[in-house]
Amino acid sequence: MKSLKLTSLALAMLFSILSFGQEITITGTVTDETKTPLPGAIVTIQGTKKGTQTDFDGHYSIQAQKGKILAFSYIGFNTETVKIGNSKVINVSLKSNTASLQEIVVVGYGTNRKKMSGSNKGIVYDRENSNNTSRMNMMVAPVKAKAESIAETRKIYVNRNSIIINPPLPTTPNQEDYEAFVENQFETPKNAPLSTFSIDVDNASYTNIRRFINNGQAVPKDAVRIEEMMNFFKYSYPQPKDNNPFSINTEYSDCPWNSKHQLLKIGLQGKNIPTENLPASNLVFLIDVSGSMSDPNKLPLLKQSLKILVNEMRKEDKVSMVVYAGAAGMVLPPTSGDQKQTIIDALDNLNAGGSTAGGAGIELAYKTALANFIKGGNNRVILATDGDFNVGSSSNKDMETLIEEKRKSGVFLTCLGYGMGNYKDSKMEVLANKGNGNYAYIDNIQEANRFLGKEFKGSMFAIAKDVKIQIEFNPKHVQSYRLIGYENRKLRPEDFKNDAIDAGELGSGHTVTALYEIIPTGIESDYSVSDLKYTKATNTGNYSNELATIKFRYKKPDGEKSIEMVQTIEDKTKNILSASEDFKFSAAVAWFGLKLRDSKLVAIKDTKSILKLTRQGLSKDQEGYKAEFVRLVEAVQ
Repeated sequence: MKSLKLTSLALAMLFSILSFGQEITITGTVTDETKTPLPGAIVTIQGTKKGTQTDFDGHYSIQAQKGKILAFSYIGFNTETVKIGNSKVINVSLKSNTASLQEIVVVGYGTNRKKMSGSNKGIVYDRENSNNTSRMNMMVAPVKAKAESIAETRKIYVNRNSIIINPPLPTTPNQEDYEAFVENQFETPKNAPLSTFSIDVDNASYTNIRRFINNGQAVPKDAVRIEEMMNFFKYSYPQPKDNNPFSINTEYSDCPWNSKHQLLKIGLQGKNIPTENLPASNLVFLIDVSGSMSDPNKLPLLKQSLKILVNEMRKEDKVSMVVYAGAAGMVLPPTSGDQKQTIIDALDNLNAGGSTAGGAGIELAYKTALANFIKGGNNRVILATDGDFNVGSSSNKDMETLIEEKRKSGVFLTCLGYGMGNYKDSKMEVLANKGNGNYAYIDNIQEANRFLGKEFKGSMFAIAKDVKIQIEFNPKHVQSYRLIGYENRKLRPEDFKNDAIDAGELGSGHTVTALYEIIPTGIESDYSVSDLKYTKATNTGNYSNELATIKFRYKKPDGEKSIEMVQTIEDKTKNILSASEDFKFSAAVAWFGLKLRDSKLVAIKDTKSILKLTRQGLSKDQEGYKAEFVRLVEAVQ
């Protein structure tokens, strides 16, 4: 009998240990008192280093043991705690705190402090020695005091009742580097008959802007590339019906920010290739493991991102891994795509430290890709970094020369940007523009899943390269025109037929959208361009119904000679109320970009007008990205 009791007791204890020791997945939504989702809210397991962050819909998912306590925090709101019980769904509504917020200084990576003076009290947080929980390793110190011998300082906000620590924010945004450019001006077809540019499928600018807005920071003007904002979103263009790799779609309607003007939309739809028909891949991960990559939103996020890509690999695919810091080296030789655990283990073993020998890394990565080149396959280097690396004696020029040379190898390039504070967008853009490449900024795991998972085929498999567009406007109907965005992608008219000139790549299923703002003939406008005295073009042909002629040139992924496509655009406009939802939404995104850049060519910049137009194009939003855009516009307001 005694033995039976002991056995029962042991079984009960074992059941208790298994019940409380096993992790379960907890999901839920974090909102404010009005049930509005809170993106970027922090969810942590008390007493541990484990935590997560809500997505743009306020959703979160975290693995934790039954009986543990979850803490939910957000700047300006009281922190809430909930004990995990039997339910796997925990929704939390945070209450705003009306107490005044005190500005404090957070010391990161620092060890030496200067004695501080002042009357106001704040908190100094030693990130190097902390486990990111509650008030561990914190000490009271005056507000706005300066600390010596620190690598980085960051600001957070604290109220009288609780401490709220969100993901680290840069104190000096000017440490981030963006290529300066001047927005396109109006031109007249009599003086500039041709407008020529390279397509751009990158969308790094949009996710970078999203990061700034979600962190409550002002968006640097040069970080706003309107074409990348528009091309973040997918549009309902038809699949090509001929042997060409993309279809051409145009629409002509009213310009929402200037009622006297018109807007021409040009949309390309890349052919969607079934997964089973995709060529074999030879991928080389080129990973920055220098000291600047130690932040949680850099190397840790990078590793989780690439695991998503590894999950898409097949047996016929090969993955190699090259890292660089003070020097470059191979950490994973070519490995079959079905050996996923081997590849993941190599990622998990990476740690940050050292300087940034980016040039040596690029050389080794391309050498590895060429050594394992698959003829007719998808040969690609995937560079993952914060962009803070050195190539040669000077920065962008040496890098441009290097990558243009590597472009001739037939190896494509994908750039993945991470982090904030010292992010070097300009270098990443040069690499993507000058190589056979594309470029994405990964601000969270949801973006990694979108770009490397859901849109894997478009991101990783080119169906056409060196895609150029040249448009000739009919001066009979067009007084002046200007291209919205694409400032860094403009080409000279003679570059259009020159096959030696690089241009953008189009991936499987990709869409590309471009907008032209047009001043029709006979319209008085403050932005009209005066005719030149000695340059008078007269239209003697019978082209009365044509607004413009548009030409495209592209090469096959492994081709060297371009193929030309020609299409005319009818001079037939429609009221914006009857325009397509794609037209309205793409115009709204461009309008918001013009507002962020404080364009001098746009008179109307009020948020209500932008939101009104946006909401007219919100259907077909299964992934919720358009709804997220609405929240970003509202946040800037």
